Amino acid sequence: MGILEKISEFKKEITWMQKNKATEYHLGLLKAKLAKYQAQLLEPSKSTSSKGRSGDAQVALMTSTASKAASYEFTTLTCVPGVIEYKGTNIQLLDLPRIIEGTAQGKGRGWQVIAVARTADVVIMMLDPTKGEVQRSLLEKNLESMGICLNKHKPNIYFKPKKLVQLILHEYKIFNAEVLFREDCSPDEFIDVTVGNWVYMPCLYVYNKIDQISVEEVDRLARKPNSVVISCGMKLNLDYLLEMLWEYLALTCIYTKKRGQRPDFTDAIILRKGASVEHVCHRIHWSLASQFNTKPPDPGSARLGWGLFSLKSVL
Repeated sequence: MGILEKISEFKKEITWMQKNKATEYHLGLLKAKLAKYQAQLLEPSKSTSSKGRSGDAQVALMTSTASKAASYEFTTLTCVPGVIEYKGTNIQLLDLPRIIEGTAQGKGRGWQVIAVARTADVVIMMLDPTKGEVQRSLLEKNLESMGICLNKHKPNIYFKPKKLVQLILHEYKIFNAEVLFREDCSPDEFIDVTVGNWVYMPCLYVYNKIDQISVEEVDRLARKPNSVVISCGMKLNLDYLLEMLWEYLALTCIYTKKRGQRPDFTDAIILRKGASVEHVCHRIHWSLASQFNTKPPDPGSARLGWGLFSLKSVL
């Protein structure tokens, strides 16, 4: 029996099993075994080639469809990379093949598509508002079943009954460990932390073709959390989409200056928000951090009371 067949059997058993206090223990073990086999499928293959990562950030563009080719549907069949230039940054956009029902079971090159999506910094779901919430629920269901949590934070943990925790750890051959729970946690979340193959990333839900629905429906969709409404055909609200994408990527531009010269605003160093001086040094040259001295960046900033800069100073 192959891995996909084992995963299917475990899912069926979990679906059929009644959820109560008597079955909670066995259900937790089944979920641990299911996550173990799913992790094996998500492991990168040495023989599998994917689009190389480039640019300052990477965005995965995803959609769902049941049609292979039509003028009104999405027709992407291979991963198509592109570049968005915005605020001095190069954002790599990966237009991924469509997600269909059964992607989590490997249909439609599902595992390859999800493997690429897991490497992205942000997921953009391109949705058709005329199809209701079917597309969104299909995409969310397939991504979550393959280890991608959207707009969620990795859980902290607090103490749970010892027996179930021990057996979940034993399933992954962990017999000696220090486990600290900092928040309420379900067995599923504990398994996710133990396996370590789940990724947590922001997702922007983009509703296209708003020119085909009523103003009231556009207003309703625009007010939903993590959502943007656009029309590619009529080029409506595209600037706002780029602004939201920049916000979700959480990037910042760092500009440098040579001694005695004005800052160079044409060539920025792109880093994540919260980056320190040490990150900038490593980006310029690996040996620069060891030569850095704690001092104010320039006399003017010292007079303004900015204090001293160290390697740990946040920019």
